[in-house]
Amino acid sequence: MRLKFHEQLDDLTNRLALMCHLAGEAIESATDALVRADLPRAERVFDLTEQIEQLHGPCEEQAMALLALQAPVARDLRQVVTGVHLVSDLSRMGGLAQHVAESVRRRHPNHVTSGETEEILNRMGRAATALAGLAEQVLRTHDPELAAELGRRDDELDDLHRRLLTLLEDPAWSGSIPAAVDVTLLGRFYERFGDHTVVVGRRVIFLVTGEPLSP
Repeated sequence: MRLKFHEQLDDLTNRLALMCHLAGEAIESATDALVRADLPRAERVFDLTEQIEQLHGPCEEQAMALLALQAPVARDLRQVVTGVHLVSDLSRMGGLAQHVAESVRRRHPNHVTSGETEEILNRMGRAATALAGLAEQVLRTHDPELAAELGRRDDELDDLHRRLLTLLEDPAWSGSIPAAVDVTLLGRFYERFGDHTVVVGRRVIFLVTGEPLSP
């Protein structure tokens, strides 16, 4: 029975890691679409987020079944409970990538933005993609040191976000009000995506050590 239980736990871990992998692909595709005004690339994001949502329900159901039928304790219990929370975090990551793609679709065939703002958003997207890749490694390895690294790597994304807002507030910036709204929202989507990867890391640290999540 315990062998079967741990096989089911491993299966849940693999599904969560796949959700994270798909979220990473989605934010990368959304960023490519943004900087190229590439509608087919944006549509690819919707396919990826649909795959994430197809995993969402089964992962939750699997975790709840493990809680109800196996009555896990100690680390096993933490792993199942962590899995329940991670499903929501990973689903939100996919949703944020989709928001970026929706901006591309809405402004196509035009670019959503250009110049320095587009360059900063491109860098934010690449940083978010790298964070998703690291989060996937964390989910597969349950390595607390890698998990802690997510918070440090997210600082780069936060710095870029501050640069973006500073640029928008500069009187010399010549963009329109709709463009400013688009760029502000896009910066927020990327920043929140990074935040969710950090939460993934914190949840894995809790799983391994039992230490409560830090604020």
